[in-house]
Amino acid sequence: MGGKVSGRLSCVCGLFGAAVLGIALLFLATTGTADRAVAASASAATGAVHVGVASCAGSTCHGRSEPTGKVVRQDEILHWQNASSKTGAHSRAYAALASARGQAIAAKMGIGPATSAGECLGCHADPAFNGKGPRWQVSDGVGCEGCHGGAGGDNGWLTTHYAVGQTHGANVSRGLYPLDQPRARAEKCLDCHLGSDRPGQFVSHRIMAAGHPRVAFEVDLFSALQQHHDEDADYVQRKRRTNNVQLWAVGQATAVGRATNLFANPRLGTDGIFPEIYFFDCHSCHRQIVDGPNGRANWVANPGRPIPSGMPPFNDENMIMLSAAAKVAAPGMAAKFDADSRAFHAALAKDRPAAVAAARRLSATAGSLADTLSRSAFGREQTFAIIDTIAGNAISPRFTDYEGSAQAVMAVDTLLNALVRQGHVSEDRARGARGAIDRAYKAVGNSNAYRPAEFRAALGQAAASIRALK
Repeated sequence: MGGKVSGRLSCVCGLFGAAVLGIALLFLATTGTADRAVAASASAATGAVHVGVASCAGSTCHGRSEPTGKVVRQDEILHWQNASSKTGAHSRAYAALASARGQAIAAKMGIGPATSAGECLGCHADPAFNGKGPRWQVSDGVGCEGCHGGAGGDNGWLTTHYAVGQTHGANVSRGLYPLDQPRARAEKCLDCHLGSDRPGQFVSHRIMAAGHPRVAFEVDLFSALQQHHDEDADYVQRKRRTNNVQLWAVGQATAVGRATNLFANPRLGTDGIFPEIYFFDCHSCHRQIVDGPNGRANWVANPGRPIPSGMPPFNDENMIMLSAAAKVAAPGMAAKFDADSRAFHAALAKDRPAAVAAARRLSATAGSLADTLSRSAFGREQTFAIIDTIAGNAISPRFTDYEGSAQAVMAVDTLLNALVRQGHVSEDRARGARGAIDRAYKAVGNSNAYRPAEFRAALGQAAASIRALK
């Protein structure tokens, strides 16, 4: 990956530090409505038996020690289990449950050993909800089929995906999950990196209170850190070249839809007499409280949230980013999305029925945006325009809290990397802008010392340094 993701590596190590590493260690070529249909079909097909990593690890398959394959690298297992790299995080997920931190979390929750608790295994292992073959091992962690779908069974794709003349589309029809398609990939990743309604795939506030790190995710960034394939000519012919800006934008829309759908879920949206606090902005409550003559209020008015001071705000980091993307790539829908977002925040100050209704409207709008963004080419001018919009007067006043600001600096870094990868900006020229991006990362490097005004200034400087590359 080299210089193309150097900023992304600094993001994981510098921006979130132990929190994101803890998540990693603990834990469509069709478009539009067709995207949803393909993703849904693939999701249903993943009911096939999960045969386990060992079934993929032969030296004639994905278990070579060198990337010498003619069609695919064939050293994918080596990357997946790399103990010293971010690309090995999925293989380490189960082992983290036996760590001191994993054991402490399980003990506080009273769920028995973390290594056998359903609350943990839904994401720290391949859940294989619909069946496990004899070679499947829970200790594999998040194995191949956790992302690529169950390969076994009478109609599975295990034996057909390497057959001469086989096509990617045919493999998908047999249950191979279409990770090459932006919305399908986002939906799959979000199952664990944001949450789903399936067993063991929702990190509640109680789990975080027991010690689990805050869930933070951006699909293009994390895809780059996990990538173990080359997008060569053969890959592009069989699938398509990834448009990183499109993947980022569709990921933001999908995350908004997922969060609001989960909030509206009667089983997940409440916790006793309280709403499920997981959905709300952590640092709106977890900030220093100082009383006495030197005490001061920490709350900052946010133009995107028409709620009273003192009320915990819904975590709107993805809403802010999606608003910026929509203003550039889907201007006809941007006003409706912003109106639905504000209406959702306002409804939270009324009662749960009103909030659920508003959440469902916002989720539908986000889904429509995901369809529209899936059809956008996201070229050079659009990418520069989105960076300017994120740091511009319409969006930057919404950076009053840590989560949204952290998502923004990831976005600017991701979008600059996309400009390089797509050949619009040379790596040498981009290197000159990375200093300003690093300063923006530093402004959100410590959540306990976050200062909105300082961050906005740093983000503006980063955007200006990228604008100069035009």
